[in-house]
Amino acid sequence: MELLLLSNSSSDAGYLVHAHDAIRELAGGRTRACFLPFAGVTRDWDTYEALVRDALAPAGIAAHSPHRLSDTDCLRAVAAAELVVIGGGNTFRLLQCLRERGLLPVIARQVAAGAARYIGWSAGTNVACPTIRTTNDMPVADPGGLDALGLVPFQINPHYFNLVVPGFRGETRDQRLAEFTVLAPNTPVLGLPEGNWVRVSGDRMEMGGMHSARWFLGPQILDIAPGALSVPAPGAL
Repeated sequence: MELLLLSNSSSDAGYLVHAHDAIRELAGGRTRACFLPFAGVTRDWDTYEALVRDALAPAGIAAHSPHRLSDTDCLRAVAAAELVVIGGGNTFRLLQCLRERGLLPVIARQVAAGAARYIGWSAGTNVACPTIRTTNDMPVADPGGLDALGLVPFQINPHYFNLVVPGFRGETRDQRLAEFTVLAPNTPVLGLPEGNWVRVSGDRMEMGGMHSARWFLGPQILDIAPGALSVPAPGAL
C-alpha cells in the first residue's frame, strides 16, 4: 500500500509546490491521476479540477476528475485509476459524496491491494483514517456515518497547531483532541502541522516536512521529529 497524506495544499510557494518531490516519489512514474474534488464547497468542482491539474502538471501528472460522469461511470473511473487523489475542503461533504457514489469500498480495496496509489491533503487525509472524527471542519453535510477509508490504523488531525492567545484562557486544539482521546483512549491521533506529511510504503511509515508533530494517546502526549514513524501502542508514550 502506497500513501501520501499531506496536512495542507498551499504555501507561499504556490499550490502543492512544497510537496512536488514527495508527490513524484509516491507516483513512481505513474502519470495519470483520478482527482476527486468532492470536498470543494465554496470552490466549484470544475474550478477545483483545473487548479489541481495545473498544480500536478509540473510533477509530470495529468489529473482528471470524474465528477461530470454518471455515478456508474465515476465508479468505473476510480476503479481503473492508478493514482487516486483527494483534495481538501470540507471533510463532511467529501465523505457524503464518496458514500453516496459507492466509492469508499472501491478506493479502499484498490489502494489496499496496491492497484492504485493514494494522495490526499487536508480533508483527503482525514478520509484516509478509520473515521473523520478528528477533522477540524464543521458538519455542513450529513455523511451518513463517520467511518472512512481506514487506510491507516490511526487518526490524523491536519493543520495541527496549538495556539494560545496571551492573556486569555480560550480553548486550544490540544483540548479538543484530548476530548477525543478520553472517549477513544486506544486510538492514537497524530497532530500533523502545516507543511508536513505522512508517507506510507508497505509496512514502512515516515513523516516528512520541517516541523515536529505530536502524538496523542489517552492522557499521553509525545512530540516527534520528522523521520521514521511508528504508531504507539496504548501506554507506550
